[in-house]
Amino acid sequence: MIHEKYKEMAAKQEELLSRHNEKTSFYNGIYDRYAHPVLTRDHIPLFWKYDLDSSTNPFFEERLGINAVFNSGAVKLGGKYCLVARVEGNDRKSFFAVAESSSPTEGFRFRDFPIRMPSLSEDETNVYDMRLTKHEDGWIYGVFCVEKSAHTADLSDAVASAGIARTKDLVNWERLPDLVTLRSPQQRNVTLLPEFVDGKYAFYTRPMDGFIETGSGGGIGFGLADDITHAVIDEERMTSIRRYHTITESKNGAGATPIKTEKGWLHIAHGVRNTAAGLRYVIYAFVTDLKEPWKVIAEPGGYLIAPLKGERVGDVSNVVFTNGAICDDDGSLFIYYASSDTRLHVASSSVDRLLDYTFNTPADALVTGKCVDQRCDLISRNLALLSGK
Repeated sequence: MIHEKYKEMAAKQEELLSRHNEKTSFYNGIYDRYAHPVLTRDHIPLFWKYDLDSSTNPFFEERLGINAVFNSGAVKLGGKYCLVARVEGNDRKSFFAVAESSSPTEGFRFRDFPIRMPSLSEDETNVYDMRLTKHEDGWIYGVFCVEKSAHTADLSDAVASAGIARTKDLVNWERLPDLVTLRSPQQRNVTLLPEFVDGKYAFYTRPMDGFIETGSGGGIGFGLADDITHAVIDEERMTSIRRYHTITESKNGAGATPIKTEKGWLHIAHGVRNTAAGLRYVIYAFVTDLKEPWKVIAEPGGYLIAPLKGERVGDVSNVVFTNGAICDDDGSLFIYYASSDTRLHVASSSVDRLLDYTFNTPADALVTGKCVDQRCDLISRNLALLSGK
């Protein structure tokens, strides 16, 4: 018999799942923020967490708890906005699950079962942060981080690589060998370009010496692989690079799958700097050339999205992170970003607005004096306009 408590909790959850998500009063002209997260741990189906049988769970205790729902890949499929979210159990293990809606900003519901992602070995401890690419070869590829123990005395010492899987329906997945980068010992935050470059599969990488520290890694890399079924990159060119005393000082990495526009490939990435309170993650944007997609042609200074108010608090505070965005046929753009490794939000904009932002916002001048000059120039032009001169 189904426990009576289930009916009460299911009715309460339905209110959450059906809740309207309105835009907030936040304004910067670039994008709009929404009042409510699109996914949280409270969106998880109750039958994922509880044994509903009153005879085996008389106190209706949570058996397999969920800690957080965040960092989500995104793709439009069959008229639905589909999010492949990172779901983290109370046991700290992450897995992938599909939530979908007919609206880009509300009403997301998880499919009945999470994704059973095939493993390549028993050493795979954790998988997370999938980027989704609808490739011109006809497949939908998921590129994600695969974490393994380094088998040292330090239990926090791990090895990260870029896992690759492909699907047609987000249900049945074929696991391919992990990406191999001959000159980088570890990889995270890897994305696959939707189109071939010189007949090859094009990846944006993040070369790393260690699991957390980038070491000699200079920023976001770019490399080509002949064969996706055994993807090997022998050379990585740097694209958006790390710079001292900027939002990318500690590290940076690719975010959502790049979006093709008339002016170039639009990238929505993340940058990290260190502070007295720990690492601070923000989201930034840049554009690369259509014919030479490793070449940055526009990169405004500063961040695009930073954590605000309640977004700043969570399991890993002061963090926003994105690995998914959806561009509709009309140019509307929806950026799915997580806050503090806890919940998933959405920001809406358009390709035109983001291109205006990336090409017309001044680049980081890198030193205080020149940054002040930029601001004084803007002030002078505005004061002249206000005075009618």
